[in-house]
Amino acid sequence: MTDLYLIRHEKNIEDLAKNLSEHGLSPLGVIQARRLRDRLAARSELTPYVLISSTVPLARQTAEIIAPALGVPIVFDDEIQQWRTNDSDTSGYDEFLENYRLTAEAQRPFFQIAPGAESWVQFMLRACVALNRITHEYRGKTIVIVCDRDIIEASFIIFFGLSTLYPPLVDIDPDPTSIMHWELTLYEGFRDRWLLKSYNDVMHLSG
Repeated sequence: MTDLYLIRHEKNIEDLAKNLSEHGLSPLGVIQARRLRDRLAARSELTPYVLISSTVPLARQTAEIIAPALGVPIVFDDEIQQWRTNDSDTSGYDEFLENYRLTAEAQRPFFQIAPGAESWVQFMLRACVALNRITHEYRGKTIVIVCDRDIIEASFIIFFGLSTLYPPLVDIDPDPTSIMHWELTLYEGFRDRWLLKSYNDVMHLSG
């Protein structure tokens, strides 16, 4: 059995013109991460084999705060960064948005919102490949990943067997420091099955 826990870092509340590589947690984000750490330390509900974090500062700092409660070192992974939309390049942003609106709907998944940005298809391919790699490398283990909502959305795409060519028709937006738990049951001679055990678990933020 493989257990995969996805922990969302704080929402990006900074000005979109500011590069994601430049800023980290707000004071509220630190408090939320510490409350998650205290919960994990008190309950001992997670005993991960590996703790993996996106290299974006929001994720890195969240992972560094909760790591002492989990008792394993952090493995940083560039491939589980969120959708790279090149927020630092805002030149012509309105023009690109207008071009997006004028783009045929079937072509929008391939549209780049800014120069150097990933299209939705490029991001989803990267994210799903990363999740597949991680869950195969640590097959049969307990995995904790600190990441953004975009990676959480990708987990639904890959585990539900949805197309990476078309964005989902539902919005997946869990709360900051929420925990999502996927469980993979291994069937000998049959296709393995992922089960969504919990979603948006924020018990530590409720008081």
